[in-house]
Amino acid sequence: MASRWIVCLLLLLSADAWAGDPVATVRVAFNHDGITAIRVHGYADKAAGREVTADDPVRIASISKLVTTLGVMRLVEAGKLNLDEDASGLLGWRLRNPAFPQVPITLRMLLSHRSSLTDNAGYWQSPLGGELRDIVKDPRAWDTGHAPGSYFHYTNLNFPLVAQIMERATGERFDQLMARLVLRPLGIDACFNWALCSDATAARAVVLYDAGGKPVKDDNHGRKPACPVTPASDGSCDLKRWHAGTNGALFSPQGGLRISAKGLARIGELLLGNGTIDGKRLLKSSSIQAMITPEWQYRPGDGLTYEEDSGDVDQGFFCRYGLAVQTLATPAKGCRDDPFGDSVARVGHSGSAYGLQAGLWVDRKNGTGVVWFATGMPDQRIGGKSAFSAVEEELAH
Repeated sequence: MASRWIVCLLLLLSADAWAGDPVATVRVAFNHDGITAIRVHGYADKAAGREVTADDPVRIASISKLVTTLGVMRLVEAGKLNLDEDASGLLGWRLRNPAFPQVPITLRMLLSHRSSLTDNAGYWQSPLGGELRDIVKDPRAWDTGHAPGSYFHYTNLNFPLVAQIMERATGERFDQLMARLVLRPLGIDACFNWALCSDATAARAVVLYDAGGKPVKDDNHGRKPACPVTPASDGSCDLKRWHAGTNGALFSPQGGLRISAKGLARIGELLLGNGTIDGKRLLKSSSIQAMITPEWQYRPGDGLTYEEDSGDVDQGFFCRYGLAVQTLATPAKGCRDDPFGDSVARVGHSGSAYGLQAGLWVDRKNGTGVVWFATGMPDQRIGGKSAFSAVEEELAH
């Protein structure tokens, strides 16, 4: 308990020490009919003096998980995947928590962070030509104190496994599969880890800065990166070495989507439309309902309400979670998941990595939504009345 108080004190001190404004902020509001308002400020690239716009692609962090799950649901509707099937059969090898070897882990558990996996063994560093299975073999990858399905533990590693399952079911590379299933049908100019984005799109990349203003991601000087994935152990980057269903981490399904705020608003419109957008149906309404219905709701002892991997230790951030969809404003003691401050149960997802804080939130009852992101932010969400940062709370309004 003493160590927890020390961490909280350090966070308070860091809040006082961090006095800078975000490098860039973008906010896009929308409804069923499209975008209703845009607000932008700051720079996509400080060194180049390039001001940010709502059309510039940004690494949107964990909101990528929600978009990935739209692809999963399309495969479920096509009969290629089953949410409640043992993931071992979908992966082609046995996936089990060593402390609970008889308890199956399902695709539904992976999507809802109830698989009993953790990020303690890593999740992103599996190189081209490597196998994600090697990370899962590490005992540190598992929460041996809680059986699969019994505990919420936000874990990035779940989603490389999901991507690997998608690849094995289709034989297609994850980024290409997502372009076919989701991005192109929605008319969104976006990509996972840059490989499929055009040179012109990559030239507009939003550089991610830390709280000190140092570039930490996508400082590509107007070009695509030399290698869009973690290179092979010998330093090479030949994507012909990719093999379906061996390394679902390559194209960062957990956080590597590069998409503009306007593009992300299209995802929000799809949620508002129950799977329909521009008069065309991409998903059944039942699939959208399955995503937004909480698989887990916080009760003392049944899960963590923060993400360990991010360093953001503020309690009460996660309190309701479905299939890669958060629900805000949980009316429960200890929950601080309402950056809007109006007790409306919006659905969507947050994102936080490399100095970016982001959100996609829709109010399905009133038919409105908002996308935001800020760069140059601290690792911790500080200054807010809720578990979100003060900057995000301002963008919420």
